[in-house]
Amino acid sequence: MTISFDDFKKADMRVGTVTFAEHVPETDKLLRLEVDFGEDKKRQIVSGIAEYVTPEDITGRQLLFVINLEPRIIRGLASNGMLMAVGEGETFSLITPTKQVAPGSQVR
Repeated sequence: MTISFDDFKKADMRVGTVTFAEHVPETDKLLRLEVDFGEDKKRQIVSGIAEYVTPEDITGRQLLFVINLEPRIIRGLASNGMLMAVGEGETFSLITPTKQVAPGSQVR
């Protein structure tokens, strides 16, 4: 399936800094993240990455998120965005800038 460039431009992809992460109780795959997008813009994001990283691995890291998705309730928690990652198992990798950028920096 292809989408138009105009549709692609609708995705608001930004770098956020994970300020806190914890396992979602009674789940094997979910982490609850608190993410700083700068200018007092903080969001809670629930992500199914606990099989690949620990809360300690991810806290303090700058990662790529889509932030203009409709909020979803996952296991009773509001998730206000989606973490971008690639692969699975041995090839799983978080998408991160190669150098430090300001929280909230937009993908161009």
